Amino acid sequence: MTSSTYTVQGMTCDHCAGSVSSEVTKIPGVTDISVDAKAGRLTIISDEPVPASAVEEAVEEAGYTVVPA
Repeated sequence: MTSSTYTVQGMTCDHCAGSVSSEVTKIPGVTDISVDAKAGRLTIISDEPVPASAVEEAVEEAGYTVVPA
């Protein structure tokens, strides 16, 4: 199992977290996620490392941006 944490810009509420969660869970190999909207943090648990580009695309699809930590 692998854990990766990303900083997401623009999330402000539970609805934001739900949107990000909905998109990121579609990424193959992702087994669990945790989204903290107030902290702007997304943590992904996966069977194998997930490409950062896939995470960035999913977050953008939800309407937000992954920023350098």
